[in-house]
Amino acid sequence: MMVLAIAGRELRSLFLSPLAWVLLAVIQIILGYMFTTQVDFFLQLQPRLAVTADAPGVTEIVVGPFFGNAALVLLLIVPLLTMRLISDELRNRTLSLLFSAPVSMTEIVLGKYLGTLGFIAVMMVLIALMPLSLLSGGALDFGLLFSGLFGLFLMLAAFAAIGLFMSALTAQPVVAAIATFGALLMLWIVDWNGDSKVFAALSIVRHYEPLLRGIVSTRDIAYYLIVIFAFLALSVRRLDSYRLQH
Repeated sequence: MMVLAIAGRELRSLFLSPLAWVLLAVIQIILGYMFTTQVDFFLQLQPRLAVTADAPGVTEIVVGPFFGNAALVLLLIVPLLTMRLISDELRNRTLSLLFSAPVSMTEIVLGKYLGTLGFIAVMMVLIALMPLSLLSGGALDFGLLFSGLFGLFLMLAAFAAIGLFMSALTAQPVVAAIATFGALLMLWIVDWNGDSKVFAALSIVRHYEPLLRGIVSTRDIAYYLIVIFAFLALSVRRLDSYRLQH
C-alpha cells in the first residue's frame, strides 16, 4: 500500500506542476503535426494504392511511422519528466524524511516509478486517440495498432527507469536530465557502427521496430523488462548507499 501512496503522491505532484502540463501540450502539438503530415502522405499515395495488389493499408503507412516518430520525440521529453524524481529530494534534503518513514528503499523506488508510469499512461491515451480518429474514415488493423502501442509503452517504461536512476545520481535535476538524454541517445544509436550482434542486441530501437510491424517477440519484451528491472535495482542500491550515509 505504501508503494501506491508514494505513486499517488508523485502523480499528483506532477499534475500540480506547470512542467507536466507544458510537456503534455508540447507533445500534442508536435505529434499532432507529425500525424497530420503522415495522413496527408497517405492521401497522396491512395490513388496508387488503389490499383496495387496487396497494398499496405492506413495502419502500416500512417500509424507505424507515427509511433516511430513519437518514440524519438519522447526520448527528448522523458528526461524532463524524470529529472526531479529523486534529485529534488536530494537537493531539498527531504530524502532523510523518507528514510525515517516505515518504507523500504524498494517501495520508494517503485512508488516514484509507478507515479511516472501513471503520467506516461495519460500521454499514451492522448497519443492513441490520434490513430483511433482514423476510424471515422476507414478501418484499422487493431493487431498492428495495439502492438505499436504496446511497444511504445515498453520503450517509455524503459526510458523512465533509466531516468529514475540518473535522477538518483545527482542533486541537480538539469544534470540528471542531460545524463538521461545521453544514455537514451547512446542506446538509440549504439548499433550505427557496423553490424555487431552485441550492439544490435543492446539497441533500444532494434527491439522496437518488430513491434511496430506487428511482430510480438518474447525476446524484445524480455529486453525491455531486463532494462527496467536492472535500472530499478540500481536505483534501489543507490538509495541504500544514501541511507547508510545518514
